[in-house]
Amino acid sequence: MDKIKNINNKTKLIFTLMILIIIIGIAITATIGLNFDLKYQSAQKIELYIKKDFEISDMQKIVNEVMPKTQTIIQKVEVYEDTVSITAKEITDEQKQEIITKINEKYELDLSADNIEITSVQNLQGRDIVKKYIIPIIIATIIILIYMVIRYNKLGKMATILKTIAVLALVELMFLSVLAITRIPVCEFTMPTAVTLYVLTLIIITTTFEKQLEIKKIEENKK
Repeated sequence: MDKIKNINNKTKLIFTLMILIIIIGIAITATIGLNFDLKYQSAQKIELYIKKDFEISDMQKIVNEVMPKTQTIIQKVEVYEDTVSITAKEITDEQKQEIITKINEKYELDLSADNIEITSVQNLQGRDIVKKYIIPIIIATIIILIYMVIRYNKLGKMATILKTIAVLALVELMFLSVLAITRIPVCEFTMPTAVTLYVLTLIIITTTFEKQLEIKKIEENKK
């Protein structure tokens, strides 16, 4: 009896902590929002035609010297990958000039800052990141719920549906809340991680229902 009470107390404590984390996460998201990776933010970019092969690591070193402790994205662009694209939250004219000067020195070029513009990059909305996942997840969820209602009919149709939806929602809200609280950047791996959690949660729910169904059958056989 004491063991059951201890288990119930631990379950209540864990559930309370989860709800608290979700509340804090929702509050942070509503006030300051999620922390999006640089590629999903409004940013500025310069593109430099190097005319020859170059290493990203060398470009990164130059940019780090000019813009220390600044998050940047450095990529090779164009068909022959002889142009470098440098993206940061903000690039000043002074920083642009210094980057170009250092690149000219390293690669023996004569690039002119006057001919290179700092262009704005529009941010990608959060809904644009998730929209390709929405319809597949909705369809998959509907099919799964139909299966569960048929498979676990003896556990109660509405109870099965509500428990499944509640647990899935709780886990996904926990995931988003942790992202908001820890300020882990939302990036290209965020949605795949959320989908993985979705699948793992379904496996746990199904395993739990299977155990409950087995117990239900044993009880019915005893009668």
